[in-house]
Amino acid sequence: MFAKFALFVAGLLVSAAAYAAGGGGLQQSGIDLNDRGSLQRGAKLYLNYCAGCHSLKYLRYSRLATDLGLTEDEVMENLVFTGAKFGDHIETAMPEAGATNWFGKMPPDLSLVSRSRGSDWLYTYLKSFYLDETSALGWNNQLFPNVSMPNPLWQMQGLQHAEYGAPDAATGERMVTGLKITQAGDVTPQAFDQSVRDITAFLEYAGEPAVLKRQSIGVWVILFLAVFTFLALLLKREYWRDVH
Repeated sequence: MFAKFALFVAGLLVSAAAYAAGGGGLQQSGIDLNDRGSLQRGAKLYLNYCAGCHSLKYLRYSRLATDLGLTEDEVMENLVFTGAKFGDHIETAMPEAGATNWFGKMPPDLSLVSRSRGSDWLYTYLKSFYLDETSALGWNNQLFPNVSMPNPLWQMQGLQHAEYGAPDAATGERMVTGLKITQAGDVTPQAFDQSVRDITAFLEYAGEPAVLKRQSIGVWVILFLAVFTFLALLLKREYWRDVH
């Protein structure tokens, strides 16, 4: 009993630590990995808006096509912009020297970002950029303060500004208390939220492509184990019939 209680407390502590690390106040992503249309839209959005800086070096275009129900022609015509071949990994075309000069370092590979951060963190992060004149790139992020990247989706989302609370008595700093759209984007807020949800779902898939097949195979595995258990019980009764 004590061991179960200790595990429960440890789980709460880990969850609290993860929540704090993510900045707290995370929005629910609501992604559905069984929604193939969402994954396809997410792949298109990611490769159009994010792949210019970030790679997915553990995922191949061919694997993406197979899992998402796309043909080779659809992938090569709509998703490949670097001259890569169908069987290549998804690399960025950004040169490392240029990235170091522009951003201070090469933007990170995002193959495993969903597994380290979580889908809710990614969803909230992509919605939390705001204009900041004090930043070198002119952008900041409420969830990840002083982030060294601009908002890749600003044209879709529109221009967002921060709302500040009262200055801190000790430091004089003003904390960001909220965000407000001051100039509408190319799409409605509902459409933008769906686009961010699609990108988040795609990155969740990219972190573990096998999850799609594992979930579909899992049903059959459970059915097999149920039938096997039933046959094993019948066999046990047959063996023990003569003993009694």
